[in-house]
Amino acid sequence: MIDKPNAISPWRLSIAPMMDWTDRYCRAFHRTLSRRARLYTEMVTTGAVIHGPRDRLLGFADIEHPVAVQLGGSNPADLAEAARIAEGYGYDEVNLNVGCPSDRVQDGRFGACLMREPAVVAACVAAMKAAVSVPVTVKCRIGVDDQDTEQALDALTDAVIAAGVDGLVVHARKAWLQGLSPKENRDVPPLDYPRVARLKRSHPGLPIAINGGIATIAEAAAHLAEVDGVMIGRAAYSDPALLLAVDPVLFGEPAPVADPFAALEAFEPVIAGFLQEGVRLHAVTRHMLGLFNGRPGARAYRRHLSTAGTQADADLATLRAAIAQVSRHGPVSEQSARDAVAAQDAA
Repeated sequence: MIDKPNAISPWRLSIAPMMDWTDRYCRAFHRTLSRRARLYTEMVTTGAVIHGPRDRLLGFADIEHPVAVQLGGSNPADLAEAARIAEGYGYDEVNLNVGCPSDRVQDGRFGACLMREPAVVAACVAAMKAAVSVPVTVKCRIGVDDQDTEQALDALTDAVIAAGVDGLVVHARKAWLQGLSPKENRDVPPLDYPRVARLKRSHPGLPIAINGGIATIAEAAAHLAEVDGVMIGRAAYSDPALLLAVDPVLFGEPAPVADPFAALEAFEPVIAGFLQEGVRLHAVTRHMLGLFNGRPGARAYRRHLSTAGTQADADLATLRAAIAQVSRHGPVSEQSARDAVAAQDAA
């Protein structure tokens, strides 16, 4: 059993902002699996927030709390305005993206390329801090390209601390801005977890969360011996059942539902609300395809949702027909099984 800490960081376990994935439907689904995980939006640029369709970009449901918005930009005044707008929508945190390596964000002078400009990042943080009352955090890499990761990460950290940052999420690998695609940047540069642990030891008063390659809640628990929080991404998306272990293992509280079947039953009224808004079923269920990974019938479940679930008239009956393909007994995915055991031990 993992002891429940005396003071639990708000960033103890969070789900990473992921483009095209962590939209409002995904976040509502993830909240069904964990009451305590901190959720993040996809990255939205300052220009889109200030000049674009705000309700579509920033709208979210009350059930998603605690939820943070991630902003992309490098102009302090624009970031301050975007942060004010986001706070008005009720977000619990504003996070600045200093980690995305795509060509598009480099062209816009934001994302990982800002690792080279800690003074700019500090000015952005200071402007946002002056504009909002919610926490302002930064998500970064340990460095980019040929930077010395000791110097680069320390320089950025010192700069944002001076600007009043409330927390730092560190993806524990470099980003290579030339020669690697964004997808390759999530896998190819080697992970350096000890670098993040050293950063925390050097800055004991700053909340620091670690991100990158963490595949199970049991792994997350191990990292929490050295840092304040863990952010998981693709594992939570591809095998969302692992989130059922978050509350019991990391927070010492019961899971909100007993198993993936109960999760979908509890989620039905939320889906019904989306359908009443005119949302297509597939917009919601595309985030749920991995829920039964490893169970007999999981492939038939995915196939049904990927075919019948994409039709214009797909509804809750379509989802129920997909669930009926899955056995309630038998093996589950290896990582979900490990986390289930850990959850039982923590209970």
